[in-house]
Amino acid sequence: MVEKLTPQQRQKFLNDHKNWQVLEKRDAIFRSFKFSNFSKAWGFMTQIALLAEKFDHHPEWFNVYNKVDIT
Repeated sequence: MVEKLTPQQRQKFLNDHKNWQVLEKRDAIFRSFKFSNFSKAWGFMTQIALLAEKFDHHPEWFNVYNKVDIT
């Protein structure tokens, strides 16, 4: 099981990964990804799903055509 980041770890991650942002009303981070087409977006989600399952950490996500939002 993945452990929750400490506030210091989360801040370091956000400093190092500028495209991620804190969701103010939730204890979560968010990023939107855009791909050239649906197949590439779906392939990305498949790769993430395999890693998420390995680490028993399942993101909240949303997909429409070429866009994937991950919380």
